Amino acid sequence: MSEAAAAQPTDPPPDPSRVDHRVLLRGVTYAQYEALADARGESAVPRMTYLGGELELMSPSIDHESIKTMWARLLEAYGEEAGIELAGFGSWTVRSEPAERGLEPDECYVIGAVRKPVPDIALEVVWTSGLLDKLEVYRGLGVHEVHVWRDGRISIHVLQGGRYQSAPRSDLLPDLDLDLLTSYLLRPDQTAAVREYRALLRKS
Repeated sequence: MSEAAAAQPTDPPPDPSRVDHRVLLRGVTYAQYEALADARGESAVPRMTYLGGELELMSPSIDHESIKTMWARLLEAYGEEAGIELAGFGSWTVRSEPAERGLEPDECYVIGAVRKPVPDIALEVVWTSGLLDKLEVYRGLGVHEVHVWRDGRISIHVLQGGRYQSAPRSDLLPDLDLDLLTSYLLRPDQTAAVREYRALLRKS
Protein backbone atom coordinates (compact mmCIF):
# COMPACT_ATOMS: atom_id res chain seq x y z
CA MET A 1 0.00 0.00 0.00
CA SER A 2 1.39 3.43 -0.92
CA GLU A 3 1.90 6.18 1.65
CA ALA A 4 -0.79 8.26 -0.11
CA ALA A 5 -3.31 5.44 0.12
CA ALA A 6 -2.41 4.80 3.75
CA ALA A 7 -2.97 8.47 4.56
CA GLN A 8 -6.54 8.50 3.23
CA PRO A 9 -9.01 9.09 6.08
CA THR A 10 -11.59 6.38 6.68
CA ASP A 11 -15.27 7.11 7.16
CA PRO A 12 -16.24 7.25 10.82
CA PRO A 13 -18.48 4.42 11.99
CA PRO A 14 -22.18 5.30 12.04
CA ASP A 15 -23.73 6.46 15.29
CA PRO A 16 -25.32 3.26 16.70
CA SER A 17 -28.36 5.26 17.87
CA ARG A 18 -29.09 6.27 14.26
CA VAL A 19 -29.08 2.77 12.74
CA ASP A 20 -31.80 0.14 12.93
CA HIS A 21 -30.29 -3.01 14.42
CA ARG A 22 -31.47 -6.27 12.84
CA VAL A 23 -30.84 -9.97 13.34
CA LEU A 24 -32.22 -12.76 11.12
CA LEU A 25 -32.85 -16.22 12.58
CA ARG A 26 -33.54 -19.20 10.31
CA GLY A 27 -35.25 -22.49 11.05
CA VAL A 28 -37.70 -20.95 13.51
CA THR A 29 -41.07 -22.69 13.82
CA TYR A 30 -44.28 -20.72 14.11
CA ALA A 31 -44.71 -22.06 17.66
CA GLN A 32 -41.25 -20.76 18.59
CA TYR A 33 -42.01 -17.37 17.05
CA GLU A 34 -45.30 -17.17 18.93
CA ALA A 35 -43.59 -18.12 22.21
CA LEU A 36 -40.94 -15.43 21.72
CA ALA A 37 -43.55 -12.81 20.85
CA ASP A 38 -45.61 -13.75 23.92
CA ALA A 39 -42.51 -13.71 26.16
CA ARG A 40 -41.66 -10.20 24.98
CA GLY A 41 -45.07 -9.08 26.26
CA GLU A 42 -45.88 -5.38 26.03
CA SER A 43 -42.29 -4.33 25.31
CA ALA A 44 -41.93 -2.30 22.11
CA VAL A 45 -38.67 -4.02 21.17
CA PRO A 46 -37.46 -6.04 19.55
CA ARG A 47 -40.00 -5.82 16.75
CA MET A 48 -40.50 -9.21 15.16
CA THR A 49 -41.26 -10.18 11.57
CA TYR A 50 -41.92 -13.84 10.82
CA LEU A 51 -42.14 -15.39 7.37
CA GLY A 52 -42.24 -19.16 6.85
CA GLY A 53 -39.44 -20.22 9.19
CA GLU A 54 -37.41 -17.00 9.22
CA LEU A 55 -37.60 -14.48 12.07
CA GLU A 56 -36.22 -10.95 11.93
CA LEU A 57 -35.62 -9.09 15.19
CA MET A 58 -35.32 -5.31 14.87
CA SER A 59 -34.57 -2.52 17.31
CA PRO A 60 -35.48 0.79 15.61
CA SER A 61 -33.22 3.83 15.69
CA ILE A 62 -34.21 7.23 17.06
CA ASP A 63 -34.59 8.55 13.48
CA HIS A 64 -36.86 5.66 12.54
CA GLU A 65 -39.07 6.28 15.55
CA SER A 66 -39.14 10.04 14.98
CA ILE A 67 -40.37 9.65 11.39
CA LYS A 68 -43.02 7.04 12.22
CA THR A 69 -44.34 9.13 15.13
CA MET A 70 -44.46 12.30 13.06
CA TRP A 71 -46.16 10.42 10.23
CA ALA A 72 -48.80 9.08 12.59
CA ARG A 73 -49.47 12.53 14.05
CA LEU A 74 -49.88 14.06 10.59
CA LEU A 75 -52.11 11.26 9.32
CA GLU A 76 -54.30 11.44 12.40
CA ALA A 77 -54.59 15.22 12.00
CA TYR A 78 -55.67 14.63 8.41
CA GLY A 79 -58.28 12.11 9.51
CA GLU A 80 -59.70 14.49 12.10
CA GLU A 81 -59.89 17.43 9.70
CA ALA A 82 -61.37 15.28 6.90
CA GLY A 83 -63.98 13.78 9.23
CA ILE A 84 -62.67 10.23 8.75
CA GLU A 85 -63.00 7.72 11.55
CA LEU A 86 -59.38 6.62 11.69
CA ALA A 87 -58.71 4.28 14.61
CA GLY A 88 -55.01 3.90 15.43
CA PHE A 89 -53.52 0.70 16.83
CA GLY A 90 -49.80 1.51 16.94
CA SER A 91 -47.49 -1.50 16.52
CA TRP A 92 -50.28 -4.05 16.82
CA THR A 93 -48.94 -7.60 16.55
CA VAL A 94 -50.73 -9.19 13.58
CA ARG A 95 -50.05 -12.88 13.02
CA SER A 96 -51.50 -16.01 11.42
CA GLU A 97 -50.41 -19.59 12.01
CA PRO A 98 -52.00 -20.95 8.79
CA ALA A 99 -50.20 -18.27 6.75
CA GLU A 100 -46.97 -18.67 8.78
CA ARG A 101 -46.64 -14.92 9.03
CA GLY A 102 -46.54 -12.25 11.69
CA LEU A 103 -45.25 -8.74 12.28
CA GLU A 104 -45.75 -5.39 13.99
CA PRO A 105 -46.26 -2.38 11.70
CA ASP A 106 -44.61 0.89 12.62
CA GLU A 107 -48.17 2.23 12.89
CA CYS A 108 -51.50 0.88 11.69
CA TYR A 109 -55.11 1.99 11.34
CA VAL A 110 -58.62 0.70 10.87
CA ILE A 111 -61.14 2.81 8.98
CA GLY A 112 -64.46 2.99 10.84
CA ALA A 113 -65.67 1.87 14.24
CA VAL A 114 -65.77 -1.89 13.63
CA ARG A 115 -62.84 -3.88 15.08
CA LYS A 116 -61.19 -6.02 12.40
CA PRO A 117 -58.81 -9.00 12.52
CA VAL A 118 -56.13 -7.05 10.60
CA PRO A 119 -55.59 -3.32 10.05
CA ASP A 120 -56.80 -1.59 6.89
CA ILE A 121 -53.65 0.53 6.57
CA ALA A 122 -50.11 -0.17 7.80
CA LEU A 123 -47.30 2.38 7.85
CA GLU A 124 -43.70 1.25 7.37
CA VAL A 125 -40.56 3.37 7.67
CA VAL A 126 -37.56 1.97 5.80
CA TRP A 127 -34.63 3.68 7.50
CA THR A 128 -32.23 0.75 7.31
CA SER A 129 -33.08 -1.98 4.81
CA GLY A 130 -34.84 -5.00 6.26
CA LEU A 131 -33.82 -8.63 5.94
CA LEU A 132 -37.28 -10.04 5.12
CA ASP A 133 -39.86 -9.05 2.50
CA LYS A 134 -42.43 -7.31 4.70
CA LEU A 135 -44.82 -6.75 1.79
CA GLU A 136 -44.98 -10.53 1.38
CA VAL A 137 -45.82 -10.84 5.07
CA TYR A 138 -48.56 -8.21 4.77
CA ARG A 139 -49.89 -9.90 1.62
CA GLY A 140 -50.32 -13.20 3.42
CA LEU A 141 -52.03 -11.47 6.33
CA GLY A 142 -54.47 -9.67 4.01
CA VAL A 143 -53.71 -6.06 4.95
CA HIS A 144 -55.42 -3.88 2.34
CA GLU A 145 -52.87 -1.07 2.12
CA VAL A 146 -49.22 -0.63 3.09
CA HIS A 147 -47.74 2.87 2.98
CA VAL A 148 -43.94 2.85 2.87
CA TRP A 149 -41.63 5.80 3.60
CA ARG A 150 -38.18 5.45 2.05
CA ASP A 151 -35.60 8.12 1.21
CA GLY A 152 -38.02 11.00 1.69
CA ARG A 153 -40.89 9.55 -0.36
CA ILE A 154 -44.08 7.65 0.49
CA SER A 155 -45.17 4.82 -1.80
CA ILE A 156 -48.61 3.21 -1.64
CA HIS A 157 -49.20 -0.51 -2.10
CA VAL A 158 -52.80 -1.69 -2.49
CA LEU A 159 -53.81 -5.34 -2.28
CA GLN A 160 -55.63 -6.30 -5.47
CA GLY A 161 -56.28 -9.85 -6.64
CA GLY A 162 -54.02 -11.27 -3.95
CA ARG A 163 -51.03 -9.08 -4.92
CA TYR A 164 -49.82 -5.62 -4.01
CA GLN A 165 -50.03 -3.05 -6.78
CA SER A 166 -48.25 0.30 -6.62
CA ALA A 167 -50.76 3.14 -6.62
CA PRO A 168 -50.42 6.93 -6.95
CA ARG A 169 -52.74 7.49 -3.99
CA SER A 170 -54.42 5.67 -1.15
CA ASP A 171 -57.46 3.59 -2.05
CA LEU A 172 -58.96 4.16 1.41
CA LEU A 173 -57.90 7.81 1.78
CA PRO A 174 -58.16 9.00 -1.85
CA ASP A 175 -58.10 12.72 -1.04
CA LEU A 176 -54.91 12.52 1.02
CA ASP A 177 -52.21 14.73 -0.57
CA LEU A 178 -49.10 12.60 -0.09
CA ASP A 179 -46.69 15.30 -1.28
CA LEU A 180 -48.06 17.78 1.22
CA LEU A 181 -47.91 15.33 4.10
CA THR A 182 -44.40 14.21 3.16
CA SER A 183 -43.17 17.80 3.16
CA TYR A 184 -43.77 17.92 6.92
CA LEU A 185 -42.29 14.56 7.89
CA LEU A 186 -38.73 15.67 8.64
CA ARG A 187 -39.55 18.96 10.34
CA PRO A 188 -37.55 19.25 13.60
CA ASP A 189 -40.45 20.66 15.64
CA GLN A 190 -43.23 18.08 15.53
CA THR A 191 -45.86 20.15 17.31
CA ALA A 192 -45.32 23.23 15.13
CA ALA A 193 -45.38 21.09 11.98
CA VAL A 194 -48.64 19.37 12.91
CA ARG A 195 -50.21 22.73 13.81
CA GLU A 196 -49.18 24.24 10.44
CA TYR A 197 -50.34 21.16 8.52
CA ARG A 198 -53.71 21.21 10.27
CA ALA A 199 -54.13 24.93 9.48
CA LEU A 200 -53.49 24.25 5.78
CA LEU A 201 -56.02 21.43 5.78
CA ARG A 202 -58.67 23.74 7.26
CA LYS A 203 -58.08 26.29 4.50
CA SER A 204 -58.41 23.77 1.67
